[in-house]
Amino acid sequence: MFTYLLSIIGQRWFIASLLVINIPGTIYGFIWYESQLERTPAHFLIFVPDSPTASLFFCIVLAAFLFKKNIPLIEALAAVTLLKYGIWAVVMILAAAAAGSPIGILNYMLIFSHLGMAAQGLLYSPYYRFKPWHLIIVAVWTLHNDVIDYIYGMHPGVASSIQSYIQEIAYFTFWLSIISLFTVYILHNKSLKRHLQ
Repeated sequence: MFTYLLSIIGQRWFIASLLVINIPGTIYGFIWYESQLERTPAHFLIFVPDSPTASLFFCIVLAAFLFKKNIPLIEALAAVTLLKYGIWAVVMILAAAAAGSPIGILNYMLIFSHLGMAAQGLLYSPYYRFKPWHLIIVAVWTLHNDVIDYIYGMHPGVASSIQSYIQEIAYFTFWLSIISLFTVYILHNKSLKRHLQ
């Protein structure tokens, strides 16, 4: 069953469908960050919209796949950041709920969409062609982003119910970055490589 799924996601019609789904989600993500971007210093702008940037990387990967092309560095960036920010957003929503914040339909939508982000980045592991040195560059990007977020205060907004735990959130985010990097590395090395159809 899983082998069949892996063959389906490598077909052109599926890749095109996934791209059509991800493009509006990516645009919505940047709109979500609009108010924060408006008050962000110009030199930090590239580091602020975490989830939509991860989704944008994946859109580029999917577009390249349509032409049976690989862009290894973008693939590595997409896989790691989709996993990291997909999980991060879900954990923040659930943590806020545990601390007393109400969960509405929008929150459930965000949970579903971010879990999808994390899953799709990992599912395409057999089709990626990045090397260890690409992941080293991604590690620098990802950890540097954590520094910008939590040393310089550019992190995404969190619910008021967990705002007082920002140091713990920073610590969690750092280790989530490390775990995401190792997860992508292990999956990439263990997965049997497939060719786009």
